[in-house]
Amino acid sequence: MDKISTLFKPVTQAKNTSSPYVSPVFPPSSPTPEKTALGSQHPQDFYAVWLSDIHLGSLDCKAELLLDFLDHTHCQYLYLVGDIIDIWALKKRVFWPDSHQAVLAKILALAQNGTKVVYIPGNHDELFKAYVDSHFRGITIAADYVHQSILGKRCLMLHGDQFDSEVCVSRTYAQLGDHLYDVLLWLNRNLHQVRSQLGYPYWSLASYIKLRVNKAQQAINSFRTAVIRFAVKQQVDMVICGHIHQPELSVHGSGERSIIYANDGDWVENCTLVAETLLGEFQLLKWDEQSKSTHIIQSIETAQPFSAAMFEQSQPPKQKVA
Repeated sequence: MDKISTLFKPVTQAKNTSSPYVSPVFPPSSPTPEKTALGSQHPQDFYAVWLSDIHLGSLDCKAELLLDFLDHTHCQYLYLVGDIIDIWALKKRVFWPDSHQAVLAKILALAQNGTKVVYIPGNHDELFKAYVDSHFRGITIAADYVHQSILGKRCLMLHGDQFDSEVCVSRTYAQLGDHLYDVLLWLNRNLHQVRSQLGYPYWSLASYIKLRVNKAQQAINSFRTAVIRFAVKQQVDMVICGHIHQPELSVHGSGERSIIYANDGDWVENCTLVAETLLGEFQLLKWDEQSKSTHIIQSIETAQPFSAAMFEQSQPPKQKVA
């Protein structure tokens, strides 16, 4: 009970100091050297990494797998694109195991040892939107953000919850969908336990079913369209979001009017991320718990103009049952 009772405490902030919002306990700063904070080896080296929909504090968060990824990865920029902490889940049930605290501690260690970390709150952690335009322990908190790639591409990032009204028919329908999704995650969690006992790696039943439900596909398509329409108005080369737990990396349009749409997925079902390599290539990656490395789902080179052929190649392949 002592650990649970100290899960939240007020956060001091120069802006909006009267806000009643609270934040999870962050471990104190320590003078540990970079080698210890970041891990002794980095088999994977990226220029930038995008993560979202981690949902720390929920039963379905794959915190152990994410921690493995962070321990085996080095990047110059780390972007947290919303729903990092699941306040909604914590309001229903306080669930904060050591692995969830370890993920937070790891992110803070990265921020304090040279990695530029930017955090964009989503809908499940919307309480932190009160601290937009402020900084905490080396982490920049923003409503949205534009990253400039190695090759000069302007990449807009946002969570995506601002487009809910363009995707959902009504609030009642959205709540019904949320409850059905909770059931899917419950099935997903129990199946994973059985597969683990039999020696099989993680596989997402929720994603498998979601890709075969017409209503879900319609919502995904509507969301993608809304995000791309907004990004075009912002005159950026790429938009990176999360929110719908549907990883994707694709090119839309052609020539100078083309735009890259990226959804980095989640760490509840898919264990996916978007990364920019040191050569400026953008990749949609999935973490493999057995090999302790990522494998490429899709990649796009940005050094050349986009073409219709690239658009076809950038379409994500159909997922197969493991």
